[in-house]
Amino acid sequence: MICMLMGLGFYPPVNDAVKVRMAGGVLDECEANQDVLLSDTMDQYRTFQMCERLLQSPAKLANQLLFQIPPHRQTMLIERYYAFDDAFVREVLGKKLSKGTKKDLDDIGAKTGVTLKSCRRQFDNFKRVFKVVEELKGPLVENIRQHFLLSDKLARDYAAIVFFANNRFETGKKKLQFLTFQDFAFCAGQLINNWTVGAVDNMVEDMDVDLDKEFLQELKELKVLITDKDLLDQHKSLVCTALRGKTKAFAEMEANFKNLSRGLVNIATKLTNTKDVRDFFIDLVEKFIEPCRSDRWTSADVKLYLTHYTNSAHILDSFKHQAVWDRYMGVIKSCIFKMYHD
Repeated sequence: MICMLMGLGFYPPVNDAVKVRMAGGVLDECEANQDVLLSDTMDQYRTFQMCERLLQSPAKLANQLLFQIPPHRQTMLIERYYAFDDAFVREVLGKKLSKGTKKDLDDIGAKTGVTLKSCRRQFDNFKRVFKVVEELKGPLVENIRQHFLLSDKLARDYAAIVFFANNRFETGKKKLQFLTFQDFAFCAGQLINNWTVGAVDNMVEDMDVDLDKEFLQELKELKVLITDKDLLDQHKSLVCTALRGKTKAFAEMEANFKNLSRGLVNIATKLTNTKDVRDFFIDLVEKFIEPCRSDRWTSADVKLYLTHYTNSAHILDSFKHQAVWDRYMGVIKSCIFKMYHD
Protein backbone atom coordinates (compact mmCIF):
# COMPACT_ATOMS: atom_id res chain seq x y z
CA MET A 1 0.00 0.00 0.00
CA ILE A 2 2.97 2.31 0.54
CA CYS A 3 3.72 2.12 -3.16
CA MET A 4 0.13 2.74 -4.20
CA LEU A 5 0.49 6.14 -2.56
CA MET A 6 3.33 7.17 -4.86
CA GLY A 7 1.04 9.49 -6.83
CA LEU A 8 0.48 11.60 -3.76
CA GLY A 9 4.01 12.94 -3.71
CA PHE A 10 4.66 11.20 -0.39
CA TYR A 11 7.08 8.68 -1.86
CA PRO A 12 9.89 8.98 -4.42
CA PRO A 13 10.61 6.69 -7.44
CA VAL A 14 10.42 2.90 -7.41
CA ASN A 15 13.93 2.11 -6.17
CA ASP A 16 13.53 4.47 -3.23
CA ALA A 17 10.13 2.99 -2.43
CA VAL A 18 11.74 -0.47 -2.40
CA LYS A 19 14.29 0.77 0.14
CA VAL A 20 11.48 2.13 2.31
CA ARG A 21 9.72 -1.23 2.25
CA MET A 22 12.92 -3.13 2.96
CA ALA A 23 13.66 -0.86 5.91
CA GLY A 24 10.19 -1.73 7.21
CA GLY A 25 11.09 -5.43 7.27
CA VAL A 26 8.82 -6.57 4.44
CA LEU A 27 11.35 -9.12 3.13
CA ASP A 28 11.40 -10.93 6.45
CA GLU A 29 7.63 -10.93 6.66
CA CYS A 30 7.08 -12.28 3.15
CA GLU A 31 10.22 -14.41 2.79
CA ALA A 32 10.89 -12.78 -0.59
CA ASN A 33 14.05 -11.48 -2.25
CA GLN A 34 14.77 -7.98 -3.51
CA ASP A 35 13.88 -8.78 -7.14
CA VAL A 36 10.42 -9.98 -6.14
CA LEU A 37 9.96 -6.88 -3.99
CA LEU A 38 10.98 -4.64 -6.91
CA SER A 39 8.47 -6.35 -9.21
CA ASP A 40 5.69 -6.06 -6.62
CA THR A 41 6.49 -2.40 -6.05
CA MET A 42 6.33 -1.65 -9.77
CA ASP A 43 2.97 -3.45 -9.95
CA GLN A 44 1.63 -1.29 -7.14
CA TYR A 45 2.81 1.86 -8.88
CA ARG A 46 0.95 0.81 -12.05
CA THR A 47 -2.13 -0.11 -10.04
CA PHE A 48 -2.18 3.27 -8.40
CA GLN A 49 -1.87 5.05 -11.73
CA MET A 50 -4.92 3.14 -12.95
CA CYS A 51 -7.07 3.70 -9.87
CA GLU A 52 -6.16 7.35 -9.29
CA ARG A 53 -9.00 8.51 -11.55
CA LEU A 54 -11.41 6.66 -9.24
CA LEU A 55 -10.02 8.50 -6.24
CA GLN A 56 -11.07 11.74 -7.92
CA SER A 57 -14.68 10.51 -7.56
CA PRO A 58 -14.37 8.36 -4.41
CA ALA A 59 -17.91 6.94 -4.57
CA LYS A 60 -16.90 5.12 -7.76
CA LEU A 61 -14.09 3.31 -5.95
CA ALA A 62 -16.52 1.25 -3.87
CA ASN A 63 -18.60 0.24 -6.91
CA GLN A 64 -15.83 -0.78 -9.32
CA LEU A 65 -14.88 -4.43 -9.86
CA LEU A 66 -11.42 -4.08 -11.40
CA PHE A 67 -9.48 -3.64 -8.15
CA GLN A 68 -10.08 -5.87 -5.15
CA ILE A 69 -9.46 -3.36 -2.36
CA PRO A 70 -11.04 -4.10 1.06
CA PRO A 71 -13.35 -1.33 2.39
CA HIS A 72 -10.97 -0.33 5.20
CA ARG A 73 -8.15 0.01 2.64
CA GLN A 74 -10.39 2.11 0.39
CA THR A 75 -11.13 4.43 3.29
CA MET A 76 -7.43 4.80 4.09
CA LEU A 77 -6.53 5.35 0.43
CA ILE A 78 -9.18 8.08 -0.01
CA GLU A 79 -8.19 9.80 3.23
CA ARG A 80 -4.51 9.81 2.27
CA TYR A 81 -5.22 10.97 -1.27
CA TYR A 82 -7.17 13.98 0.03
CA ALA A 83 -4.77 14.72 2.88
CA PHE A 84 -2.77 17.93 2.57
CA ASP A 85 0.21 19.70 4.11
CA ASP A 86 -0.72 22.54 6.45
CA ALA A 87 2.28 24.51 5.18
CA PHE A 88 0.99 24.24 1.60
CA VAL A 89 -2.65 25.07 2.31
CA ARG A 90 -1.56 28.03 4.43
CA GLU A 91 0.05 29.52 1.30
CA VAL A 92 -3.01 29.13 -0.95
CA LEU A 93 -5.74 29.75 1.64
CA GLY A 94 -8.09 32.52 0.51
CA LYS A 95 -6.67 32.66 -3.00
CA LYS A 96 -8.73 32.01 -6.10
CA LEU A 97 -8.44 28.35 -7.11
CA SER A 98 -7.53 29.24 -10.68
CA LYS A 99 -4.82 28.69 -13.28
CA GLY A 100 -3.11 31.85 -12.06
CA THR A 101 -2.59 30.39 -8.60
CA LYS A 102 -1.60 27.04 -10.07
CA LYS A 103 1.25 28.74 -11.95
CA ASP A 104 2.73 29.69 -8.57
CA LEU A 105 2.96 26.11 -7.31
CA ASP A 106 6.67 25.86 -8.18
CA ASP A 107 7.43 28.77 -5.87
CA ILE A 108 5.06 27.54 -3.17
CA GLY A 109 6.66 24.10 -3.29
CA ALA A 110 10.13 25.57 -2.93
CA LYS A 111 9.00 27.76 -0.03
CA THR A 112 7.20 25.01 1.89
CA GLY A 113 9.40 22.03 1.05
CA VAL A 114 6.44 20.16 -0.48
CA THR A 115 7.18 18.38 -3.76
CA LEU A 116 5.67 19.89 -6.89
CA LYS A 117 3.79 16.66 -7.60
CA SER A 118 2.19 16.79 -4.16
CA CYS A 119 1.42 20.51 -4.53
CA ARG A 120 -0.43 19.80 -7.77
CA ARG A 121 -2.42 16.93 -6.26
CA GLN A 122 -3.42 19.02 -3.26
CA PHE A 123 -4.36 22.06 -5.36
CA ASP A 124 -6.37 19.94 -7.81
CA ASN A 125 -8.20 18.32 -4.89
CA PHE A 126 -9.10 21.72 -3.43
CA LYS A 127 -10.38 22.89 -6.81
CA ARG A 128 -12.32 19.67 -7.42
CA VAL A 129 -14.09 19.80 -4.06
CA PHE A 130 -14.88 23.49 -4.53
CA LYS A 131 -16.47 22.90 -7.95
CA VAL A 132 -18.59 19.97 -6.75
CA VAL A 133 -20.03 21.57 -3.61
CA GLU A 134 -20.32 25.27 -4.48
CA GLU A 135 -23.78 24.90 -6.06
CA LEU A 136 -25.19 22.18 -3.78
CA LYS A 137 -27.97 22.79 -1.29
CA GLY A 138 -27.47 21.70 2.28
CA PRO A 139 -24.68 21.86 4.87
CA LEU A 140 -21.23 22.34 3.36
CA VAL A 141 -19.42 19.88 5.62
CA GLU A 142 -22.02 17.18 5.08
CA ASN A 143 -21.96 17.65 1.30
CA ILE A 144 -18.17 17.24 1.26
CA ARG A 145 -18.34 14.20 3.51
CA GLN A 146 -20.99 12.50 1.38
CA HIS A 147 -19.51 13.25 -2.04
CA PHE A 148 -15.89 12.56 -1.19
CA LEU A 149 -16.27 10.01 1.65
CA LEU A 150 -13.90 11.92 3.92
CA SER A 151 -13.63 11.78 7.70
CA ASP A 152 -15.42 14.48 9.67
CA LYS A 153 -12.17 16.29 10.51
CA LEU A 154 -10.92 16.33 6.91
CA ALA A 155 -14.36 17.34 5.59
CA ARG A 156 -14.39 20.31 8.00
CA ASP A 157 -10.93 21.35 6.86
CA TYR A 158 -12.04 21.22 3.22
CA ALA A 159 -15.15 23.23 4.13
CA ALA A 160 -12.84 25.92 5.53
CA ILE A 161 -10.77 25.90 2.32
CA VAL A 162 -13.91 26.21 0.15
CA PHE A 163 -15.32 28.97 2.38
CA PHE A 164 -12.09 30.98 2.29
CA ALA A 165 -11.72 30.57 -1.48
CA ASN A 166 -15.31 31.71 -2.04
CA ASN A 167 -15.06 34.80 0.19
CA ARG A 168 -11.42 35.53 -0.73
CA PHE A 169 -10.38 36.38 2.86
CA GLU A 170 -6.93 37.97 3.03
CA THR A 171 -4.54 35.61 4.82
CA GLY A 172 -1.16 36.38 3.24
CA LYS A 173 -0.26 39.71 4.84
CA LYS A 174 2.84 39.75 7.04
CA LYS A 175 0.94 40.56 10.23
CA LEU A 176 -1.19 37.42 9.74
CA GLN A 177 1.75 35.02 9.36
CA PHE A 178 1.60 33.99 13.02
CA LEU A 179 -1.79 32.39 12.37
CA THR A 180 -1.86 28.71 11.35
CA PHE A 181 -4.21 26.99 8.96
CA GLN A 182 -5.96 25.40 11.94
CA ASP A 183 -6.53 28.87 13.45
CA PHE A 184 -8.23 29.94 10.23
CA ALA A 185 -10.11 26.64 9.86
CA PHE A 186 -11.58 27.06 13.34
CA CYS A 187 -12.70 30.61 12.52
CA ALA A 188 -14.20 29.41 9.23
CA GLY A 189 -16.27 26.91 11.18
CA GLN A 190 -17.55 29.69 13.43
CA LEU A 191 -18.47 31.89 10.48
CA ILE A 192 -20.15 29.03 8.61
CA ASN A 193 -22.19 27.96 11.63
CA ASN A 194 -23.29 31.45 12.67
CA TRP A 195 -23.02 34.08 9.92
CA THR A 196 -24.15 32.30 6.76
CA VAL A 197 -27.74 32.07 5.53
CA GLY A 198 -27.65 28.38 6.43
CA ALA A 199 -27.20 29.28 10.08
CA VAL A 200 -30.86 30.38 10.15
CA ASP A 201 -32.39 28.61 7.13
CA ASN A 202 -31.16 25.16 6.10
CA MET A 203 -33.23 24.98 2.91
CA VAL A 204 -31.52 27.67 0.84
CA GLU A 205 -28.92 27.27 -1.90
CA ASP A 206 -25.25 28.05 -1.24
CA MET A 207 -26.25 28.16 2.41
CA ASP A 208 -22.83 27.63 3.94
CA VAL A 209 -20.73 29.40 1.33
CA ASP A 210 -22.04 32.97 1.37
CA LEU A 211 -22.43 35.27 4.36
CA ASP A 212 -25.97 36.27 5.34
CA LYS A 213 -26.39 39.69 3.67
CA GLU A 214 -29.46 40.57 5.75
CA PHE A 215 -27.47 39.96 8.93
CA LEU A 216 -24.57 42.05 7.63
CA GLN A 217 -26.98 44.92 7.06
CA GLU A 218 -28.38 44.54 10.58
CA LEU A 219 -24.86 44.90 12.00
CA LYS A 220 -24.99 48.59 11.09
CA GLU A 221 -27.43 49.02 14.00
CA LEU A 222 -24.59 48.29 16.42
CA LYS A 223 -23.03 51.66 15.53
CA VAL A 224 -25.11 53.24 18.31
CA LEU A 225 -22.78 51.64 20.88
CA ILE A 226 -20.00 54.03 19.85
CA THR A 227 -21.88 57.04 18.39
CA ASP A 228 -24.13 57.57 21.41
CA LYS A 229 -21.76 59.07 24.00
CA ASP A 230 -24.01 58.25 26.95
CA LEU A 231 -24.34 54.64 25.81
CA LEU A 232 -20.58 54.36 25.27
CA ASP A 233 -19.86 55.77 28.76
CA GLN A 234 -22.48 53.52 30.35
CA HIS A 235 -21.07 50.47 28.59
CA LYS A 236 -17.55 51.35 29.74
CA SER A 237 -18.73 51.86 33.33
CA LEU A 238 -20.45 48.47 33.43
CA VAL A 239 -17.47 46.62 31.97
CA CYS A 240 -14.91 48.32 34.23
CA THR A 241 -17.01 47.70 37.33
CA ALA A 242 -17.12 43.99 36.43
CA LEU A 243 -13.36 43.85 35.72
CA ARG A 244 -12.00 45.88 38.65
CA GLY A 245 -9.79 43.75 40.89
CA LYS A 246 -9.88 40.73 38.60
CA THR A 247 -6.82 41.35 36.40
CA LYS A 248 -3.45 43.07 36.47
CA ALA A 249 -4.27 44.61 33.11
CA PHE A 250 -7.26 46.55 34.47
CA ALA A 251 -5.66 49.99 34.02
CA GLU A 252 -4.95 49.28 30.35
CA MET A 253 -8.44 47.86 29.84
CA GLU A 254 -10.04 50.97 31.30
CA ALA A 255 -7.79 53.37 29.37
CA ASN A 256 -8.29 51.60 26.01
CA PHE A 257 -11.96 50.65 26.33
CA LYS A 258 -13.31 53.23 23.89
CA ASN A 259 -10.69 52.55 21.22
CA LEU A 260 -11.20 48.79 21.47
CA SER A 261 -14.97 49.12 21.39
CA ARG A 262 -14.83 51.43 18.36
CA GLY A 263 -12.57 48.93 16.64
CA LEU A 264 -14.88 45.95 17.19
CA VAL A 265 -18.08 47.84 16.32
CA ASN A 266 -16.54 49.42 13.21
CA ILE A 267 -15.55 45.95 11.95
CA ALA A 268 -19.22 44.96 12.26
CA THR A 269 -20.65 47.99 10.50
CA LYS A 270 -18.36 47.68 7.45
CA LEU A 271 -19.01 44.02 6.62
CA THR A 272 -21.50 44.94 3.89
CA ASN A 273 -18.47 45.89 1.78
CA THR A 274 -16.70 43.07 -0.06
CA LYS A 275 -13.25 44.50 0.61
CA ASP A 276 -13.94 44.77 4.34
CA VAL A 277 -15.11 41.16 4.41
CA ARG A 278 -11.82 40.17 2.79
CA ASP A 279 -9.92 42.21 5.40
CA PHE A 280 -11.86 40.74 8.32
CA PHE A 281 -8.88 38.94 9.88
CA ILE A 282 -6.51 41.86 9.29
CA ASP A 283 -8.99 44.13 11.09
CA LEU A 284 -9.29 41.77 14.06
CA VAL A 285 -5.50 41.76 14.39
CA GLU A 286 -5.00 45.50 13.89
CA LYS A 287 -7.93 46.79 15.92
CA PHE A 288 -7.96 44.35 18.81
CA ILE A 289 -5.23 41.72 18.98
CA GLU A 290 -2.23 44.01 18.41
CA PRO A 291 -3.35 46.69 20.93
CA CYS A 292 -3.93 44.00 23.56
CA ARG A 293 -0.57 42.42 22.82
CA SER A 294 1.19 45.75 23.14
CA ASP A 295 -0.34 46.11 26.62
CA ARG A 296 0.77 42.54 27.41
CA TRP A 297 -2.66 41.06 28.01
CA THR A 298 -2.67 37.31 28.58
CA SER A 299 -5.14 35.01 26.83
CA ALA A 300 -7.03 34.87 30.13
CA ASP A 301 -7.21 38.69 30.15
CA VAL A 302 -8.66 38.69 26.63
CA LYS A 303 -11.31 36.11 27.57
CA LEU A 304 -12.22 38.00 30.73
CA TYR A 305 -12.50 41.32 28.90
CA LEU A 306 -14.52 40.08 25.93
CA THR A 307 -16.88 38.09 28.15
CA HIS A 308 -17.78 41.14 30.24
CA TYR A 309 -17.74 43.42 27.19
CA THR A 310 -20.33 41.20 25.50
CA ASN A 311 -22.49 40.51 28.54
CA SER A 312 -22.59 44.11 29.77
CA ALA A 313 -24.35 45.22 26.58
CA HIS A 314 -27.39 43.21 27.74
CA ILE A 315 -27.81 45.57 30.70
CA LEU A 316 -27.90 48.73 28.59
CA ASP A 317 -31.54 49.85 28.75
CA SER A 318 -31.59 51.80 25.52
CA PHE A 319 -29.71 49.20 23.46
CA LYS A 320 -32.32 47.25 21.48
CA HIS A 321 -30.22 45.00 19.25
CA GLN A 322 -29.38 42.14 21.59
CA ALA A 323 -29.94 39.27 19.12
CA VAL A 324 -27.72 40.82 16.44
CA TRP A 325 -25.12 41.70 19.09
CA ASP A 326 -24.99 38.13 20.40
CA ARG A 327 -24.77 36.64 16.90
CA TYR A 328 -21.92 39.01 16.08
CA MET A 329 -19.96 38.86 19.31
CA GLY A 330 -20.32 35.09 19.67
CA VAL A 331 -18.20 34.64 16.54
CA ILE A 332 -15.85 37.55 17.33
CA LYS A 333 -15.08 36.17 20.78
CA SER A 334 -14.44 32.64 19.50
CA CYS A 335 -12.20 33.84 16.67
CA ILE A 336 -10.16 36.19 18.85
CA PHE A 337 -9.75 33.51 21.54
CA LYS A 338 -8.35 31.19 18.87
CA MET A 339 -6.19 33.83 17.17
CA TYR A 340 -4.72 35.35 20.32
CA HIS A 341 -1.37 33.61 20.82
CA ASP A 342 0.43 34.53 24.04
